[in-house]
Amino acid sequence: MAAYFIGIDGGGTSCRAALADGNGTVLGRGKSGASNILTDPDTALKHIAEAARLAFIEAGLEPDLSSASAVLGLAGNNVGDAVNYVTARLPFRQSDIVSDGVIALQGAIGDEDGAIGIVGTGTVYIARNEGKLHSVAGWGFQVSDLGSGARLGQLALQESLLAYDNIRPMTGLSKAILAEFGNNPEAVVDFARLAKPGDFGRHTPKVFEFARQGDEAAIRILKAGAASIDEALDAMNAVTKGKGRLCLLGGLASLYPGYLAERHRVRLSEPLADALTGAVALAVKTYGTTAEARA
Repeated sequence: MAAYFIGIDGGGTSCRAALADGNGTVLGRGKSGASNILTDPDTALKHIAEAARLAFIEAGLEPDLSSASAVLGLAGNNVGDAVNYVTARLPFRQSDIVSDGVIALQGAIGDEDGAIGIVGTGTVYIARNEGKLHSVAGWGFQVSDLGSGARLGQLALQESLLAYDNIRPMTGLSKAILAEFGNNPEAVVDFARLAKPGDFGRHTPKVFEFARQGDEAAIRILKAGAASIDEALDAMNAVTKGKGRLCLLGGLASLYPGYLAERHRVRLSEPLADALTGAVALAVKTYGTTAEARA
């Protein structure tokens, strides 16, 4: 029996799977729905299996999940009860659940030392030095995620209220934000009271748009966000001693570099591959020998 390996990249909106042979060559891919094991573990299990089956089908193979060894990079992996619940119910021959950041690191820098910063709605930074992993930030919107899309959006709302109160000048960004709420500051407060990180993040594109136009408030927000990212990248460089690749990933990765300190800007490089590729590589690396022995 041939040995098969599956990489899973699962998050709050979708689950992607890739099926590979023992050489790491991807044979097929599949995609299904949300797979956050913390918020909805049973739905996550359903979508993980569905994406894996679709990967077998695209490869022209009869789906047999029990024949495959898998590494799963999943949102919500940092809560032990959720991981244990899902691990016991996975359909694969053998499997390991890691963070979505770990598979992103593997995809971006391969087997070498280096570091990544994932900057999207949230933020997290991961470095590998002499084979050991080290991560910073990523503690969530309420107490962490500085420089993230959620934080930038929140700051945009804050700036709009400061401008409304004549504490800071009224700029185009603040006018645009207030207009969304009918120029009613109480509506801003009502929104912010119940808003989730993604809700704040929907205001972030305006920050970058107005910053390109020279908007004072937008530039102030982005400088604050970039300063936080610079600090986190400094922490990563302390781990790697400045060696290896440094990659920015996530939805804001292409927008931020111009605002970062030059010491980081000159080191940034394009990722080698994506997170799903990283998950496949880790599956082959982790289980290749044992799977071939059983085949």
